[in-house]
Amino acid sequence: MTEEERNDIGVKQAISHLRYLWGEINPDLTIVCGSGWGGLSKIFNDFKSVPFGDIPGFSSTTVEGHDGVLSLCEINQKQILLFQGRRHFYEGAGWGPIRFPVLLAHGLGTKNLLLTNAAGGINSSFTVGDLMIVEDHINLMGSNPLIGPVPDSETPRFPDQTEVYDMGLRKALQKVAEKEGLSIKAGVYLALSGPAFETPAEIKAFRTLGADAVGMSTVPEAMLGNALGMRVLGISCISNLASGISTDKLSHEDVKDASLLALPKMKTLIGSFLNNLPQ
Repeated sequence: MTEEERNDIGVKQAISHLRYLWGEINPDLTIVCGSGWGGLSKIFNDFKSVPFGDIPGFSSTTVEGHDGVLSLCEINQKQILLFQGRRHFYEGAGWGPIRFPVLLAHGLGTKNLLLTNAAGGINSSFTVGDLMIVEDHINLMGSNPLIGPVPDSETPRFPDQTEVYDMGLRKALQKVAEKEGLSIKAGVYLALSGPAFETPAEIKAFRTLGADAVGMSTVPEAMLGNALGMRVLGISCISNLASGISTDKLSHEDVKDASLLALPKMKTLIGSFLNNLPQ
């Protein structure tokens, strides 16, 4: 049995298990929380949760700051599937654990996918704590999550990526930010495999390529969600200035701390967006 076949069986078992636990599930939106974004759970008063490791076919997170909990939440009569934490390519387990949340969300009928992350700021106008709407991405992870058999007969072998990040959702988020009086940036996210932070020379090259921010996630889920026909939205929290721009050495602790400081702004933005989620 191939890894893809095992993943397919795992997703079906996971869907059955979640429906057994929670009953009817029809999520309007799925959110994947990156570093520092797990506190979005505080937006919701009504939710049910299960650890990743208790879901058939899935596995626990290995990175500090990623709680590894899946919650079914409700807000304004909408169901939201919330992944508090994610798996990363640098963990060495392949694409399976990274693809799993998107395949699970798609299998449950989710049409909208919101991906969040903590990123290093490359654009000279960015400061720590800024939020950036992802307009486009550059995949320099050294591989592609779409390699292998297509998930189903409706998924194209060669997906178009002209607009991976849905323009309608981007405009809706920008409108919400203006309504809430929040300044929000927009730009291109560049993804690397990690886990080492980038060198100053690499950051200089990435700026030349057109990148505004850099990180180690989001792009694989966005590519898969787009291929499956989901509407994808990406948001980065600029948690540090990239190597060579910042005068300080980089650490994961600093990334988490900066994201936590920006959390009130994240919660205001996402809470308002969910209450005004476009159909």
